Amino acid sequence: MATLWHGRFEGGSAEALQALNDSLGFDRRMFREDLAGSRAHVRMLARVGLMSVVDSEAVLVALDTVEVEMSDGSFAFAVGDEDIHTAVERRVTELAGDAGARLHTGRSRNDQVATDLRLWTLRELGEVAELVTAFQGTLASRADGAAEAYLPGYTHLQQAQPVLLAHHLLAHGWALARDVDRLLDARTRADVSPLGAGALAGSSLPLDPDSVAADLGFAARFENSMDAVGDRDFVAESLFVLALLGVHLSRIGEELVLWSSEEFGFVHLDDAFSTGSSMLPQKKNPDVAELARGKAGRLIGHLTGFMATLKGLPMAYNKDLQEDKEPLFDAFDTIRLTLSALDGMVATLEFRTDRMADAADSPYAAAVDLAEYLVVGGTPFRDAHAVVGALVRAALAGEGSLVDLVTADERLGPDAAALLARGAPVLRRTTPGGAGPGPVAVQRIRFADRLAAQSKRIAG
Repeated sequence: MATLWHGRFEGGSAEALQALNDSLGFDRRMFREDLAGSRAHVRMLARVGLMSVVDSEAVLVALDTVEVEMSDGSFAFAVGDEDIHTAVERRVTELAGDAGARLHTGRSRNDQVATDLRLWTLRELGEVAELVTAFQGTLASRADGAAEAYLPGYTHLQQAQPVLLAHHLLAHGWALARDVDRLLDARTRADVSPLGAGALAGSSLPLDPDSVAADLGFAARFENSMDAVGDRDFVAESLFVLALLGVHLSRIGEELVLWSSEEFGFVHLDDAFSTGSSMLPQKKNPDVAELARGKAGRLIGHLTGFMATLKGLPMAYNKDLQEDKEPLFDAFDTIRLTLSALDGMVATLEFRTDRMADAADSPYAAAVDLAEYLVVGGTPFRDAHAVVGALVRAALAGEGSLVDLVTADERLGPDAAALLARGAPVLRRTTPGGAGPGPVAVQRIRFADRLAAQSKRIAG
């Protein structure tokens, strides 16, 4: 079959070139976007008089037929279909005859593929933002159901201070909120139509890229034709946003791996979201959490690999840019699977709040409360820190329990020792955004408001 450039060449392409060059195996998933761009282009050609109304209607009917065939799987791809654009144009020409040969008037595959990929990315960014919001809703629901349960908060993976379980869950929710911001910000910058830029310099034909942009629902059209066909910032930015989202999911996965271990025992995994061992009958493995952790490396790899592809490219379009789709497609597929599985895992977790409380009720976790008790009495914090640190050291050395040592210390006494009681420290976290019942109650409301605002923004 003839290529789109056969007039300039004598003979066919080498098999090795075709194997390296052809992208149909992965870009066929953009067929709906390619058809949408072609429809808008045809309507514009008719408006400016470059295609008759009769021909435009014939091509539009052919494009509708192609969409049905591709949707139901009856479309017959040909050996010469090197990409989705070639396949669509070939079939339209078969269906509409000479009118189909006018489809590519004023258009290059350079601006065509950039348009298709932007349309595809815009939709995917919005859908992933919806999935993240749904996962945030799961975290919020589990936080609401956690009542006053508390667990150790950690720094350096060492017990630091007790925090409400709701506070810990919402910490992940707020990190994901920033991911949604980035997804939607990336969507804003991707929302520019390249169609009409041609190969790199525009056209001598009376094209109307503004009307095409409006027809396709883009917020704007390109300002510079060379930049329009050579720009893949939106791909790199999407890969970064997805990689950072993957890192946040990895952190959740890491905690669930720890929490589900016998040593922690903070959660019990639902059978539907865990696996067994092929050898060890007693095992229940947190594979979803581990895969969430592992997929982050894959996402980071896609980002760094594509950035390396971009770094040496001159203006404008270069075939290297064909390397944009496979990492982008896989990144979106990976994040969708990870989000769905992790959401299900968190939704079905059984929290072992007794184990959490037991771990959080070490008297040493209230050491800072003792220091703050002294601060309220007028002691400079650095001095108070030293006093409490010496008592902790004495207790660890076996000179007595921390409670007894605090009770006997004339600077502290029984009132201060009461701060070491089970469940007491977490009640003392009262500052805005803190981990105690008061600020967490406010935080729940603010988080619910954030989710509502997110949903409106995504829909808009």
